Amino acid sequence: MTVMESTESVSSRTDTCASAPKAHPRPEGADRYTISEVAAYSGLSAHTLRWYERIGLLSHVDRSHTGQRRFTNRDLDWLSFVGKLRLTGMPVADMVRYAELVREGDHTLGERQALLEATRHDVKERIAELQGTLAVLDFKIEFYSGAREASERV
Repeated sequence: MTVMESTESVSSRTDTCASAPKAHPRPEGADRYTISEVAAYSGLSAHTLRWYERIGLLSHVDRSHTGQRRFTNRDLDWLSFVGKLRLTGMPVADMVRYAELVREGDHTLGERQALLEATRHDVKERIAELQGTLAVLDFKIEFYSGAREASERV
């Protein structure tokens, strides 16, 4: 299976994180997690998880007979991917749009790809800016190191 197949909804599969996710705490089929367990696993607050569900960034989460949310390994994978999107600086509205496209099915693959390509372009621009900033810092550090060594020789 290619990375593209593992990350994009093709037939019955759903979008998940491209990089190898952390090992799931429970095997598929026994993967019912409370909101507090998911918060501990993901580092997100319960409030954030509820908000993600409310705005459509997280698909409908199954509920127990008492109404408590029951997350699955698939939900954990999706949250991991959303975390990666957050790190790119993608606006929440674009992340929600991406989630909507995933739910709409395979006919949206082109739109999803375009959205990710635009985000990738933005990330590459930010990396270039940061590399320029790093070069300035390196120059200054080298300057101060040389100046300090010269003053110590005097």
